[in-house]
Amino acid sequence: MTYAITQTCCNDATCVAVCPVNCIHPTPQERAFGSTEMLHIDPRTCIACGACADACPVDAIFPVDSLPPAQREYARINAAYFEGDAAEEAGPAPRGPNFHAWGEPSFPRVLPADFAPLKVAVVGTGPAGMYAAQDLLLHTNAEVTLIDRLPVAGGLVRYGVAPDHPATKKVGDTFARFHAHPRVRMHLGLAVGTDVTPEEIAAHHDAVIYAVGASADRRLAVPGAELAGSISATAFVAWYNAHPDAAPDGIDLSAERAVVVGNGNVALDVARILLADPETLARTDIADHALRALRDSAVREVVLLARRGPEHAAYTRSELLALKHLPGVDLVVDDHDPRTGQAVDAAGDTDKAAVLRDVPRTRQDGEQAPAPGRRIVLRFHCEPAEVLGTERVEAVRVATHAGDRTIPAGLLLRAIGYRGVPVAGLPFDEAAGTVPHEGGRVDGMPGTYVVGWIKRGPSGGIGANRTCAAETVTTLLADAVAGALPAPRHAARAFHRLARRRNRQVVDARGLAAIERTEVSRGRDAGRPRVKLATVAELVATARSGRSGLLR
Repeated sequence: MTYAITQTCCNDATCVAVCPVNCIHPTPQERAFGSTEMLHIDPRTCIACGACADACPVDAIFPVDSLPPAQREYARINAAYFEGDAAEEAGPAPRGPNFHAWGEPSFPRVLPADFAPLKVAVVGTGPAGMYAAQDLLLHTNAEVTLIDRLPVAGGLVRYGVAPDHPATKKVGDTFARFHAHPRVRMHLGLAVGTDVTPEEIAAHHDAVIYAVGASADRRLAVPGAELAGSISATAFVAWYNAHPDAAPDGIDLSAERAVVVGNGNVALDVARILLADPETLARTDIADHALRALRDSAVREVVLLARRGPEHAAYTRSELLALKHLPGVDLVVDDHDPRTGQAVDAAGDTDKAAVLRDVPRTRQDGEQAPAPGRRIVLRFHCEPAEVLGTERVEAVRVATHAGDRTIPAGLLLRAIGYRGVPVAGLPFDEAAGTVPHEGGRVDGMPGTYVVGWIKRGPSGGIGANRTCAAETVTTLLADAVAGALPAPRHAARAFHRLARRRNRQVVDARGLAAIERTEVSRGRDAGRPRVKLATVAELVATARSGRSGLLR
């Protein structure tokens, strides 16, 4: 029996570090690391010890013999990675047990004698910020101040991961153990640029790391794109994840057909949530208001528009496989363009387009009402040319190789990518939507650093932030050793007093623990993992009360 890595792989490589026979690839030292959709276990060298499964932060690794039907294809995907072109791209892989060479124990770290204990502020408590905080806390004696504009921690893990992917959310448990760390001070609900300025944060710390992500969406530059009923995927994801910025009644699901522009993982998440069985979603942490709306939803067909062909799709194979196994929902490929079928038929076993081989192909007449039942239509080589309607979305005119067609739809979701926004006091590259930097060090601002999507752009999943954070922290520590960090003018304790004066509703670690207890308790009563508090007022009141039953 061997193990296989499945759908929810986060690519943070914890499994690689614990594998005794070096059978998980690509490793962080191999050139393909960061460019593959997931990591893979070589069945020829795996000794089924289970160390990788125990270490996996998102429960993505299982014995091949225990894979459920919907995930059995991952046994083949793992094995295929070590054959042919994929193996050549990844570099040499072991052809038998290749035990690590254990030498004398070595514990390389930055010695306290190299510099005085650092006071570092991390702005943002999503994966990028928490990987950076983790590195600092585990490998140095730094004191860390965690700052977030929302009164609850989690960032992308809490508000970006789809509710029907609970295993992916488990990486948050890894980060949560640092929230109450003795060298951590937490200020949640503190807005940088409003409550405190970047200059004030820098004046109280040796270094500041900004991990603020990419919170805006890319603009769809076609006429009518701003009509009512045209919504960014960013807003839709925030809505079903109970983000405090999302209005509970902000999404209208009264139309029978929705059009999603984009072919990345977020586009597939949106389509899946729109058509998933609400009773299945009722066992997740989806927002209460979203669950009520989906139960009453009229949407029964979702059309995904992709400008290029299936061989160039931005989604991962694992997310596409999840669509194939969505209960009660038909997945079809619109065969309006012959290039689509040609690409699928010519795809190699490890190519993304090969996943569509057994998916029905049919020429869809989008100008008619949706067919009976629920279905997702993948329409490649097709892009929106205009959004039609008087006061709200009524149809989408699309451009194809055969000319323009009109698809009636009452809801348009724009899933064409995220984009960073300027950070107060920091330089900003408008073209890239990122903060200019060198190895994470912000250009022209000693002691200021970036990590995550605001550093590298909106690419890579949760695990990609681990290596990104390692680079930034390495740069920061090198600057500390070189004496290049500007000396703070005030003590870190003075910042904590300043934050409290500026915002009396700031949530600390004890308040965050009270929020956690309340949400989990509410979820236990409802047979769910948690029931999220969806407004700033609820979150702050619960943090202050410290009593788990207050807002039931």
